[in-house]
Amino acid sequence: MRMIGLAGWSGAGKTTLLAKLIPELTARGVGVSTIKHAHHRFDVDTPGKDSWVHREAGARQVLVSSANRWALMTELRGAAEPELRQLLGQLAPVDLVLVEGFKRDRHPKIEVHRAANGKPWIHPEDPAIVAVASDLAPEATLPWAPLDDAAAIADLVLRHAVDAAGW
Repeated sequence: MRMIGLAGWSGAGKTTLLAKLIPELTARGVGVSTIKHAHHRFDVDTPGKDSWVHREAGARQVLVSSANRWALMTELRGAAEPELRQLLGQLAPVDLVLVEGFKRDRHPKIEVHRAANGKPWIHPEDPAIVAVASDLAPEATLPWAPLDDAAAIADLVLRHAVDAAGW
């Protein structure tokens, strides 16, 4: 299993890019999973549903299964947030894991940058940035692909992804 991150400031277009990258990569025969870091409280469950009631009652984990999908929710209940390495270990084997967020972690990342966002580049301060996807070329000598060119960015992803167990 290989992995690479997409890192950028809020509003840079990371999620939009992922929505284009995933079909591009799967069309090339690459099995893709994702891990998304959220900086805020989020919920994947609906209040009032049985699984929500189970969690609210204090269950540490709730697994919901149907003929179409299954989902496992884990409540930390005050425990520390798991590190990216731990989360990678929770995934079923796949060819490639795309990590959105975890900007401060040291795994290899492609910086997603949009000039109109008015935010500074991340790569000058983060040696884990291995390439850039942006609407303008960076001054650095990093490999670069235009933000709207999913095929070129997929090439960067495949070239720079690393063994998920070895980083």
